[in-house]
Amino acid sequence: MKTFIAVLFTVMSLPLFAATKDKPKSPPVPTAQIIDIAFLNQEQTPPTETLSNLDLFVANKGVEGAELAISDNNTTGQFTHQNFVLHKFNVPVEGNVADIFKQNISDKFHYVITNLNAANTLAISDLATNSDTLLFDAGTVDDSLRNEQCRQNTLHLLPSRAMKADALAQYMMKKRWSKWFLVVGNTPEDALFATALKRSAKRFGMKIVTEKKWEHTFDARKSAQSDISVFTQSDDYDVLVVADEQGLFGEYLAYRTWLSRPIIGTQGLIATAWHSTHDLWGATQIQHRFQDLAKRNMEEPDYGAYLAVRAIGEAATRTKSADLKIIRDYLRSPQFTLQGYKGNALSFRAWDGQLRQSILLVAPRSLVAVAPIEGFLHPKTELDTLGFDQSESTCKLEK
Repeated sequence: MKTFIAVLFTVMSLPLFAATKDKPKSPPVPTAQIIDIAFLNQEQTPPTETLSNLDLFVANKGVEGAELAISDNNTTGQFTHQNFVLHKFNVPVEGNVADIFKQNISDKFHYVITNLNAANTLAISDLATNSDTLLFDAGTVDDSLRNEQCRQNTLHLLPSRAMKADALAQYMMKKRWSKWFLVVGNTPEDALFATALKRSAKRFGMKIVTEKKWEHTFDARKSAQSDISVFTQSDDYDVLVVADEQGLFGEYLAYRTWLSRPIIGTQGLIATAWHSTHDLWGATQIQHRFQDLAKRNMEEPDYGAYLAVRAIGEAATRTKSADLKIIRDYLRSPQFTLQGYKGNALSFRAWDGQLRQSILLVAPRSLVAVAPIEGFLHPKTELDTLGFDQSESTCKLEK
């Protein structure tokens, strides 16, 4: 009996032994590609004057947008064996941006996102001219950086002032509000936006019947009722157009003008890359995810930084590479597209590095329209009806 059991045990063990011996080895897990991204941000100065304390001041807008995009990139990266790492460099208000870049970023990172003013963005672009660095400008709207001051190593994520002004002009043309009363603030940024508005007015057949510069030094909250009424006396016009990027007086024009007219520009109906009222094309999902992360609404710099990180992730995923040259060429190619939660696919213009995109036209608590407005046509893409088209641009990056 013992002999029978021993033989049976041996026979039953043979197939198990053979199966174990012949079992194929699991293929090795591919090593993940590490894609390091630097985020260079300078803290913003709190406004010295403000008409309202309703808007929360955020010194580091943009950072949370980049963090959200890193999370999205790495979700896809689990399947493509790519790992995206965000390295944050925050410069104090009085800090030297160029020094931080040279000490901590230059020659260490291929991909650098900047959330800086125009002067510092241009300085960093020049510092990185001879290095293997691709810059993503997520903070400026200056037309000069897309034209005479453009740089081969820099891509721009937010719509320029010209793009925003064109979006407003298209909607005014649709409404047939062609006579404009233009009010311009006294900061350099106000003058730049006024220039963009005048260009758009000429481009789309608007007529500026009156232009005035806001030079009052009084507190608008105390004397708005009488002084604004007198200030806005003019020949008949269809719409009051305001260039007040700092928000020093524009909010107090509504309901106080001599004539009852709509207000557009930097107050009233505004043109923007992103807004909390936007809920189309899956925007509600990203709005909620950002609120969970940052405990506030997403704003333009956050959206710009989000798009920058996502553009790197999309290019790396599609090319299956972390190589700078491969990703840079793909980003500038016609094959690259990016989902921006605004209907049309986003892509970079070859001639100036600007991200072409739809622009939201919003009132404080509602989405009014999305530009380009239906009916404005272009031989390549209707998105190029906004801002400087290739034939108008003074920047020629395309070889």
